[in-house]
Amino acid sequence: MQKSKYWIGCILIVLSFLSCDSNRVFDEYQSVSGAWDKDQIIAFKMSPPDTTNAYNLYVNLRNTEDYKYSNLFLIVELNYPNGKAIKDTLTYKMANPDGTFLGTGFTDVKENKLWYKGYDEPFVFDEPGEYTVNIQQAMRENGSINGIDKLEGITDVGFRIEHSQTN
Repeated sequence: MQKSKYWIGCILIVLSFLSCDSNRVFDEYQSVSGAWDKDQIIAFKMSPPDTTNAYNLYVNLRNTEDYKYSNLFLIVELNYPNGKAIKDTLTYKMANPDGTFLGTGFTDVKENKLWYKGYDEPFVFDEPGEYTVNIQQAMRENGSINGIDKLEGITDVGFRIEHSQTN
């Protein structure tokens, strides 16, 4: 009897944590081992639930103190089911002028939730089917034309879709 109460309690705790994020539609991460190679494309495939509601889209990143830059440049490509593709070059601030990292977290790993689509106007997945998001780092040293071959300090790259609050 005692064991079943223990397991029921554990299940209730896990369910309470899962239910706290009711805006989440899609949330997935992929690890970057050691360093993020300039040619490594992180891809996420998803099938949004509908073609009528608005959503917010985010690139999520986890970084450590090994990340030695104050900003981050990414190339993000959204591929539609019909073959249409939208490619954006994005810049994100990663640290304050004093060098402290932005993002959340109490350890040396900071988690950053970076806007991709939906912040200036509602984003609607207007086609049914599977979408693919490709994310690639596009960092350069100041004054250099060539990209940084191995970007250190990024541990995980993620993509998140949330229900828009304007619905």
